Amino acid sequence: MGPAPWGRGRGRGRAMLAALGLLWAAGRALAQEVQTENMTVVEGGVAEINCRLHRYDGSIVVIQNPARQTLFFNGTRALKDERFQLVEFTQKQVRILLSDVRLEDEGGYFCQLYTDDTHHQIASLTVLVAPENPTVEVKEQAVEGGEVELTCVVPRSRPAATLRWYRDRRELRGLSSREQLGKVFRVSTSVRLRVERRDHGAIVTCEATHPALRGQRKQTQYVLDVQYSPTARIQPSQAVLREGDTLLLTCVVNGNPLPTEIMWSRANDSLPERVQIQGAELTLPALNPGDNGTYACQAANKHGRASDQYVLVVYDPGAIVEAQTSVPYAIVGGILALLVFAVICVLIGVLWGSVRQKGSYLTHEASGLDEHGEVREAFLNGGGSHKRKEEFFI
Repeated sequence: MGPAPWGRGRGRGRAMLAALGLLWAAGRALAQEVQTENMTVVEGGVAEINCRLHRYDGSIVVIQNPARQTLFFNGTRALKDERFQLVEFTQKQVRILLSDVRLEDEGGYFCQLYTDDTHHQIASLTVLVAPENPTVEVKEQAVEGGEVELTCVVPRSRPAATLRWYRDRRELRGLSSREQLGKVFRVSTSVRLRVERRDHGAIVTCEATHPALRGQRKQTQYVLDVQYSPTARIQPSQAVLREGDTLLLTCVVNGNPLPTEIMWSRANDSLPERVQIQGAELTLPALNPGDNGTYACQAANKHGRASDQYVLVVYDPGAIVEAQTSVPYAIVGGILALLVFAVICVLIGVLWGSVRQKGSYLTHEASGLDEHGEVREAFLNGGGSHKRKEEFFI
């Protein structure tokens, strides 16, 4: 009698588990009567709300927005919003298109099927806000030898955009920040650059990346505007100026801002009365030796001054011709002098060789006399085997 109650309890437990399993399967089957899909759409795009039906028997189908307002009731429009269009209503599927998606459209869309039981599923709509082209702001004017701070701003994005700085394809390190304004983010990044005059006109790029751009990038290029002191350089129209020629001097200036006023002067004297000045050009016709002197141009901007000088020497045409004709005579004279020098060198060499040869001959002759004396002495003394020999050397 003792084990019976325990066996009956175990049987009841198994029955309860089986019943729970049947209930779960039934609930799962009921839940599958309606199926939806989540959506991610870029702001301004088109969202497609799909509601798939299983074993639809003609019951009531209701589509509601996140605010639980009915959009469609069995295919009939219930909300006066022309952006929602019912494009398909069959026994298997209800399909609605939402055009010009806005940030406030984000949320869960209810697909409800009213049979003996109510079946519903929620399709979640996520709205991305793609960034516009970044804007670059400058707080102060860039001046050579100083620093300039550039700030790149994307005022609206969701999620927050990522900003980077580049110069000559090299990434620059910036300081980034972001601020949430409701459902969107304001993102900015700043970079400080030390600039010189050679940096004027250089391009710095701010680049924004975002999931809504699908691998593309939004870029804004900023051209550095660096201010610097001026430079000046005088260019003459020709190198050699004769009396009667026309002189044209051009003062080539550079600077940022570019100097607009150029001053011409002559050192220790005034400019000739017939001189003509038009901005950076000085024209002096009918040159004469009285125009000789040092001419200068000067330019200035708010960052400094610059000047250059040109020394004018007007030559007499006759003197130039005479100097030019005297050149061949000078060349001929130089050649003759070179030939005379060569002849003298040859003569010296010949005389030197002759002197050395004569000295050698005298030396041999002296040595020969000694030998001849010995022979003579031997002959006179009767020495030697050749007594009849009467020759002797003097």
